Amino acid sequence: SQVQVEAFQMQMNMPGMVSKKVIVTGAAGRTGSIVFSLLNKDPRFDAVGLVRSEDSAKKLIAKTKCNLEEIVVSDVTQMEFEKEAENPHPWPYALDGAEAMVICTSAVPQISKVSIIKAMLKIPINILTPKKKSINFRDLRFKYKPGQYPEMVDYVGQKKQIDLAKKMGVKHVVLVSSMGGLDQGNNFLNQIGKDKNGEGHGDILIWKRKAERYLCLSGLQYTILHPGGLVDPPEPNKMELVLDVDDKLMQNEKKSIARTDVAKLCIAALTESGGKSVSFDCIGRQLEGEESAKSAEETLKAFLNEGKTCDYTLGPKGM
Repeated sequence: SQVQVEAFQMQMNMPGMVSKKVIVTGAAGRTGSIVFSLLNKDPRFDAVGLVRSEDSAKKLIAKTKCNLEEIVVSDVTQMEFEKEAENPHPWPYALDGAEAMVICTSAVPQISKVSIIKAMLKIPINILTPKKKSINFRDLRFKYKPGQYPEMVDYVGQKKQIDLAKKMGVKHVVLVSSMGGLDQGNNFLNQIGKDKNGEGHGDILIWKRKAERYLCLSGLQYTILHPGGLVDPPEPNKMELVLDVDDKLMQNEKKSIARTDVAKLCIAALTESGGKSVSFDCIGRQLEGEESAKSAEETLKAFLNEGKTCDYTLGPKGM
């Protein structure tokens, strides 16, 4: 039958098959490179990695062994969409024709070397103190590179990417964000980049949630993922995906998820969403004994059938 023929073409990537063009932003990052690599190996997709610099392009080629023509070097934050009369096409032509965009950009903090030295100096005292760990990781301080603060990367930068998607006629945006958006007063991640007085460039979860809201109001179809702590367990990964909404999974003792599973959920969103917009939290649950895990596609499809999505009226005012 015609259906069987089409299915066979999908599997074999035969001539005549039309692949869906997908842009992956932040493609050189730790999660973005996995998303890009999975899409690149999948005949259903024509992946384009969007990176900000030539250094990032070289990093992505080294990680994924992709071809140079599959990468576009461009800083979306520098694109001017308002001056359409002067420049009606401010993005590289290689991005044209994309049906979907997966946003994997995120501000990445760097550890302060001074805080490492201070923490190491405390080790002898901590060892002699009962019930104290040799290193208290809360003593370590993190900071962001100048201009790479959460407000600029996770809010201004992601808004620009969403604007780019709209201008280009992209239909579906998948956004990899973070769990904990409702736990903003206490979450350790929001303190990164701030000094002892609470001043500085932090609040990464607040800026991420603001970008999510911007996407929700954009008119585009969206899939927003809130992963728990990102980990890189050895393969084969013995975790089952668990999806829920509104930080309910924050109550779990273990709330981590493999980056590969997040990447698989991104691809599942591109194939299983059926035009539905959704926002959800995701973690991995350790499998017991001979238990087998459902695929990312099966898990997402079952979750979509429940009709649940995150409630953006929750959280601090102005969010």
